[in-house]
Amino acid sequence: MAPSTAEISGINTVARALKSVLDSLDDSKAEQIVPIDLRGKSVIADHMVIASGRSHRHVTAVADQLLRTLKENGYGNNAKVEGLTSGDWVLIDTGDIIIHIFRPEVREFYNIEKMWQAPELDGETVH
Repeated sequence: MAPSTAEISGINTVARALKSVLDSLDDSKAEQIVPIDLRGKSVIADHMVIASGRSHRHVTAVADQLLRTLKENGYGNNAKVEGLTSGDWVLIDTGDIIIHIFRPEVREFYNIEKMWQAPELDGETVH
């Protein structure tokens, strides 16, 4: 069955929001930006993005800029934010996209990319 116009519109909106997130992170000089497609893996969101900041201050600045960008583009009005005051790990949940911004040490400790990315065996993705 072909997707409806509403479904296509929703997909386009999420794609534009994801591009906005990735562009904002890049503009803010976030490091090691990793987008993960969650469609078919989880119902919590369509996409997850993981990035690092160099310090507490940089993590907070990257998150603040991303929140402004999301609101300016109409994607962040209902975003939920955790960890902004500490600057170790900021979580921004827009509903369709979950963004994690870590200090490098915290990112390495939790290693959530490993949890969500498909395992590989001899260079081939396992399904």
